[in-house]
Amino acid sequence: MPKLLYQGHGSFRLVTDEGYVIFIDPYAGEGYDLDADLILVTHQHFDHNQIDMVPKKADAQIISNVEALAGGKHNSFDVRGIKVEAVEASNKGHSADDCVGYIVSLDQVSLYFCGDTSITQQMADLSNRDIDYAFFCCDGEYNMDLEEAAEAAKLVGAKNNVPVHLKPGELFDRDLAEAFKAPNRLIIEAGQEIKLDDERPE
Repeated sequence: MPKLLYQGHGSFRLVTDEGYVIFIDPYAGEGYDLDADLILVTHQHFDHNQIDMVPKKADAQIISNVEALAGGKHNSFDVRGIKVEAVEASNKGHSADDCVGYIVSLDQVSLYFCGDTSITQQMADLSNRDIDYAFFCCDGEYNMDLEEAAEAAKLVGAKNNVPVHLKPGELFDRDLAEAFKAPNRLIIEAGQEIKLDDERPE
């Protein structure tokens, strides 16, 4: 069963059933003790792109917004049977030309990492994707606030909606997480690792 470690802020680590290690937007928290097979970067702001923090296997792959948007379109990748699909991400501080979110599908589980964004036109289309876990930025300063993020969660319609990127400069804020009024809310604390099944640590 795959596992997800929420490292805090907008940083995550996934480990598949076969032990394949994926980091998303490395920057925050602990958990950089496993060698990466794959690193995903949504955009080049410093709090999302610290790939030098991550130990890497010799054949590790890095997919950033540059590769994700190559050719002027949102690209998809198949990395050892793991599907990575770039999707829209943008707001007043994040250009659609430089930022993406990702849908990652592995071990029969699909996860949506929105990156830094506000509501996008594509979010409503994602409701057809039967996403298991969706992670929404909620800080209200650089991205959506809690209310807009809850609306985004309704559009996407994932089985579990997780508030992240809650407070600039902080790994996590429990009070803000509890103020996220999305349906199917799932709160994961910074430093907490969960199995990607029906477990609800909230």
